[in-house]
Amino acid sequence: MNQTAFALPDAAEASMPVFPGIVETFGDDAGGGPAGLVLICEHASNTLPDDRPDLGGDLGLDVAARQAHVAWDIGALGLSRALARRLAGACGGVVLVHAPLSRLVFDLNRAPDHPGAMSERSEAFDIPGNRGLNAAQRLARTRALYLPFHETLRAEIAALVARGRRPALIAVHSFTPVFHGAPRAVEFGVIHDDDTTLTDAVMDAAPGCGLATRLNEPYSAEGEVTHTIRLHATPLRLQNTMLEIRNDLIATPSGQDAVADRIAPVLQQALHTVGAI
Repeated sequence: MNQTAFALPDAAEASMPVFPGIVETFGDDAGGGPAGLVLICEHASNTLPDDRPDLGGDLGLDVAARQAHVAWDIGALGLSRALARRLAGACGGVVLVHAPLSRLVFDLNRAPDHPGAMSERSEAFDIPGNRGLNAAQRLARTRALYLPFHETLRAEIAALVARGRRPALIAVHSFTPVFHGAPRAVEFGVIHDDDTTLTDAVMDAAPGCGLATRLNEPYSAEGEVTHTIRLHATPLRLQNTMLEIRNDLIATPSGQDAVADRIAPVLQQALHTVGAI
């Protein structure tokens, strides 16, 4: 596994992204061509820009809020890495792009004008550092986080396409077992945007994986949760889907490995079915 941060040339230093996406590659594609799968984890981190008050600093949050689901998708990054390791061989390599900062600074899976991009309140938590942001403050965060993350992702996809591969895109997320007091029975949600091809294939392959699997639960595209997929997969007509895993199942490294053991064969079968690998 190699880990890099997207960098711009020195000539562009004045407009260099502040917090670009982080790229990890899995598998050696030297002999087999470019990677066939891009995993995306927009809510990978709960890190806040404590030393950057211009970007909200600590957002006025205590430790409990910073560790809670509101700040990040618990276990999603570890699961993404576990899936990448298991799928790299079948896919000719996997590229993982993940966020460097908490979604409370900017939710990278929301458009800059979406109310949830910089929420003043999330679930049971107030976000003081997001209260009453003016246009200049919202623009600063868009330039520092949203634009560089999506440029990183766009560049990785374009490089694969330029090398003759049309990678599938899979976004990996997690969700809470209880939401506003209501327990959630679903363990593995598979969500589609306009193109249902890969999602349908995942659903067809999922029976027997040992997880309670549901289509478009606990979220769906109607809730505007497929922004990243729509932004990057749809224009190039790349196979795509979004995964949601209940976070009590993947809160630990052992849990992440156990769930990856169940889901990786499902994804491999689905990707083969649609001709992505």
